[in-house]
Amino acid sequence: MKIAVLFGGNSTERDVSLASGAQVIRALRQAGHEVLSIDTARGVLTDAEEQQWLTAGVAAKPPANEELALLHADTSALTRVPELRSVEVVFLALHGGTGEDGTLQALLDLAGLNYTGSGHLGSAMAMDKDVSKILFRAAGVPTADWLMSPATPEQVAERLGFPVVVKPNKQGSTIGLTVVHDARELPSALEVAHRYDDEVMIERFIPGRELTVGILGDAALAVGEITPMRGDIFNYESKYQRGGAEETFPARLSAAATAEARRLALLAHRALKLNGYSRVDFRLDEAGRFWCLEVNTLPGMTATSLLPQSAQAMGISFTELCERICRLALERSRRE
Repeated sequence: MKIAVLFGGNSTERDVSLASGAQVIRALRQAGHEVLSIDTARGVLTDAEEQQWLTAGVAAKPPANEELALLHADTSALTRVPELRSVEVVFLALHGGTGEDGTLQALLDLAGLNYTGSGHLGSAMAMDKDVSKILFRAAGVPTADWLMSPATPEQVAERLGFPVVVKPNKQGSTIGLTVVHDARELPSALEVAHRYDDEVMIERFIPGRELTVGILGDAALAVGEITPMRGDIFNYESKYQRGGAEETFPARLSAAATAEARRLALLAHRALKLNGYSRVDFRLDEAGRFWCLEVNTLPGMTATSLLPQSAQAMGISFTELCERICRLALERSRRE
């Protein structure tokens, strides 16, 4: 196949996307496919530019807003890249921002290009955590109580109780997220979250184990467990720096708990009208109840990212996973 891999962009998850793009490109080329590499903030990359931008790795902190502003990404320019007209499928290795919130997906739909992952509606609903949680509850997927800012400390204490999680409503990789233990910490946490989004969610903190389930096609993959080694949450540094977390696939769960996690993951995926693949994150409390945190429509795609590990535990190699994601995109286009 001739495949265009889109990565980079100007979201706060740019570094993560560059890492995903680098490994997806390598895997698809090793499988014999013709691959065009496109940074949505810079255009088609030359061989030298690939070496420069796809080998840096993920820094300990996300890029500053000032750095991202310099990129001035113009995603509409993608439809004017002549090479795109000849590709069979566009592989989206983007994370966050307009690459994951349905904006780019709508653009590709208008251009008549096949692309991996979910359509514009599902992508938008999954990125909006407030909308996602409403749909989870309607579908019977448990999720923690929440409020949307503005909310006073008194309202938070009465409705949710402390501790709570304060986070941007439309952001990934736990960027801008703070665990707030008492009312005094709330104003500063809200200020941090508002740096990344006008809408901020305040969510009841669920103590317990952190679990994740990959979805591929219409099937749930292996359940994994993430144990942060630097603090009580799986934050940006824990996710992308060596030694930040211990990740166990398959998770050490009973057969019944494993089946329930996979059932709820597939239910959440379907509730948001998603396609192709996704990754569903949960908390498992001390009473054995699962609480859905969110669904990632374009999860990390390095060989050691959580979705590829979930697939590997089911006997699906990273290269096979990338190819199957491409084939699912083509199957969806034929159905539509």
